[in-house]
Amino acid sequence: MSKQLLHTPEGVRDIYGAEYAKKLKIQEILHHKIQSFGFSDIQTPTFEFFDVFSSEVGTVPSKELYKFFDKEGNTLVLRPDFTPSMARCAAKYFMEEDIPIRFSYVGNTFVNTSNLQGKLKEVTQMGAELIGDASIEADAEMISLVVEALRATGLREFQVSIGQVDFFKGLCEEVGLNEETEWQLRELIANKNYFGAEELLHASQVAQEKIAVILKVTDMFGAKEALREASALVHNERSINAIRRLERLYELLVLYQVDTHISFDLGMLSKYNYYTGVIFKAYTYGVGDAIVTGGRYDTLLHQFGKEAAAIGCMVVIDDLMEALASQQITVSMDDRHIILLYQSADYTTTLQLAQQLRAQGNLVELMPFQKNKTPEQYREFAKYNKTLQIMIPESPERVSILAVATGIVEQVTITALLEGDRQA
Repeated sequence: MSKQLLHTPEGVRDIYGAEYAKKLKIQEILHHKIQSFGFSDIQTPTFEFFDVFSSEVGTVPSKELYKFFDKEGNTLVLRPDFTPSMARCAAKYFMEEDIPIRFSYVGNTFVNTSNLQGKLKEVTQMGAELIGDASIEADAEMISLVVEALRATGLREFQVSIGQVDFFKGLCEEVGLNEETEWQLRELIANKNYFGAEELLHASQVAQEKIAVILKVTDMFGAKEALREASALVHNERSINAIRRLERLYELLVLYQVDTHISFDLGMLSKYNYYTGVIFKAYTYGVGDAIVTGGRYDTLLHQFGKEAAAIGCMVVIDDLMEALASQQITVSMDDRHIILLYQSADYTTTLQLAQQLRAQGNLVELMPFQKNKTPEQYREFAKYNKTLQIMIPESPERVSILAVATGIVEQVTITALLEGDRQA
């Protein structure tokens, strides 16, 4: 077999052992928090019809989709984004439902971009979608869920930056930009290219004083005070209402006691065109991009035939893991993983011990003892795999226990071990 086949394609990777166990634990923590807000799990296909993620929907550009054909000639794509799939499901199964629907999901997404810059083409995402609720209370709940979920993983130093798509759209309407120019300006501002934005506005014959206002307010970020400053500079109703909604949102986030993690960025714009109102991103140390994104998408379900407002959030699990590792934050793992060494002659009694320990809730790995391995070699292997103890039966009555963390060996009776006089 070619050695090339031992490697993965660019932008994807294997994950196993202790690292994968940590990933699953993080997903478990986040999932528990999402469920505590009343969200129910849903699983959607890994691939869907191309139209679910078409340009009209406003998701990932077509050139970045993994596309292929089924036997009938239909164009299919690996999902690049969960939100359109959630919208499709809500329209298909809850078309007549007018009570809010709560979805939660976890799975991998696939984006075929050549500009990796250290990013993966396949990542695991976990998120929540609240469909059928247009209220500002829903906005506050979703952002508070993000803060509480990140706190639950042990993360403390992070910031959720909040923007408002309607604020930007109101500015564009105020100066009379057409849809194409608005999209070009959106790209420039999203990339913080203010020189390019100024040139585009000049070319569109926007008055200099209006250009100055647009460039100033879209560069405003910080605490609640930035909202007051921006409100004094704009004169269109759409932008003013967007500011008022952000101010009310902040009041609700104070009630949730998450305001210490909140800031505002009026220049924030998403690469997804389906967002319509509040949008947000969570940032922390050790990762160059947002670890959480989300926002309101009140017109997306219309693409699938259902009229319903919606808001959602999405955590990039891989980036969150990188942040936790960078900040040396330890995720609490199950500490009852035991390696139980055996020799062939003692296999029957060792197996009985393993079964009894498993019945008590321990994770027991039976491993044949190799005479050419030293206790230290077994200990190093156990450390790498985050194993708590190594047990070596010395007789039908006694067992030696090597504490992996300290290297201390203790002999106990099997009876005491199983009866709990000596904690496994």
